[in-house]
Amino acid sequence: MPVRVTLDRLLDARGMTGKELATRIGISETQLSHFRSGKVRGLRFATLSKMCLVLGCKPGDLLDYEENAGDMDD
Repeated sequence: MPVRVTLDRLLDARGMTGKELATRIGISETQLSHFRSGKVRGLRFATLSKMCLVLGCKPGDLLDYEENAGDMDD
């Protein structure tokens, strides 16, 4: 998948665990795990805003994109 979640890199840089982040933003560790693995189908902007506030980042810092010509195919 060309879009990758880079949350683990941010957590490492801030010395924070996924469990701590989940607790601070009010979601379950399972929900956070799904986001971290890229298996989530959607994410509420409110949750994204909380992540950014706690991690001191912008939404784009949580994702990366590797260009792939096949992205235009269904």
